[in-house]
Amino acid sequence: MQVTNPQPYEAYRTLTTETVAQHGGQFIARGGTREQREGEDDAHNGSWRSVIIEFPSLAAAQGWYDSVEYQKAKEIRLANSIGRLYILEGV
Repeated sequence: MQVTNPQPYEAYRTLTTETVAQHGGQFIARGGTREQREGEDDAHNGSWRSVIIEFPSLAAAQGWYDSVEYQKAKEIRLANSIGRLYILEGV
């Protein structure tokens, strides 16, 4: 994810922290240094950030993303950043 408007994006961080906790999730990584070692899309280095959130189940992650509580945060994220969001089942 690349934050394009940092100041309004701060509201997303606050709302997301609350909604993740409500759905049993926890942040594993939130920003921090990243170093791309492979792949041709090295343009995603530098100002891009990665976030990993762990939920107790795939259903819990899907429930969080689809929740009414997260929709306001999602709207802020979409207006103030570009990126990709994946829900991945751990095995």
